[in-house]
Amino acid sequence: MTISNYDIQPLFATPFFRADVGHAISNEQIEFISNLKMIKNRENYISENLYIFEEPELKSIAEVIQEALDIYANKVLGIPQKIYVTQSWSLVNQSNVGMHSHAHSNSFVSGVLYYSELPMPASRVIFDRDLMYQRIKLVPDADKANLYNTPTNVITPKSKEVLLFPSEVNHAVEPNGSTQPRRAISFNCFLKGKLGDFRDVSELHL
Repeated sequence: MTISNYDIQPLFATPFFRADVGHAISNEQIEFISNLKMIKNRENYISENLYIFEEPELKSIAEVIQEALDIYANKVLGIPQKIYVTQSWSLVNQSNVGMHSHAHSNSFVSGVLYYSELPMPASRVIFDRDLMYQRIKLVPDADKANLYNTPTNVITPKSKEVLLFPSEVNHAVEPNGSTQPRRAISFNCFLKGKLGDFRDVSELHL
């Protein structure tokens, strides 16, 4: 006798949000961000200013990012708390430069905004499902990869698009295969509001 009738259902899922926000980005803002003072990072270049969304010149961009965060909190997570940007910075990946696998500490949600045109081919973002060292690492056959077994997920970003994802998810960026610089803004976010329950002695006001 063989099993002919079975069902597979997901228990949990990791949310990944993407939205076109090009309507809130002007050519003047692109030029302003592109002219920010940059300093050498581990592999690429990072803006000296790590709170660029606080610049008055980027007001409309900061507002549309907040709108995206409000949608993420309300429609994706279904929570009453407010998600707000803590730090925000510009990044430039020169030719053949990517970004090592990493996650963001002291942050609840992280995001990236591709505010200008992306050089082609667009370097993809690679998300790793493992949050730490795995004693048993199973890699599925290429033709059998699915939602339940794939160790990584790859996203190809688009120009004028914002991406949001949980900060604890490890992610990397492929090397820039173009001769043109790859520009983006990254940002971290945290929660504001009441967490927990008073009677359960877990209440926390942020």
